[in-house]
Amino acid sequence: MPKYVIEREIPGAGKLSSQELKGISQKSCGVLGKMGPQIQWLQSYVTDDKIYCVYIAPNEATVREHARQGGFPANKVSEVRTMIDPTTAE
Repeated sequence: MPKYVIEREIPGAGKLSSQELKGISQKSCGVLGKMGPQIQWLQSYVTDDKIYCVYIAPNEATVREHARQGGFPANKVSEVRTMIDPTTAE
């Protein structure tokens, strides 16, 4: 199944408290539970003004529907074509 990176523009994201991040995570998981197992949240990276989320989903439309239902921005959704890491250089 395809993997996607979602860029969410959230001003001040890096200053969100652990309780605020917990609330966002709970909301996301609640929506995922309703949508079923075809979409999975793997992890997210919080920066100063953006959150980058990694999801597995059948298509971009499913990722965007999750964002719509959760009330989250999905400013850019990019399908991961391949992954590399330091072992790629070997």
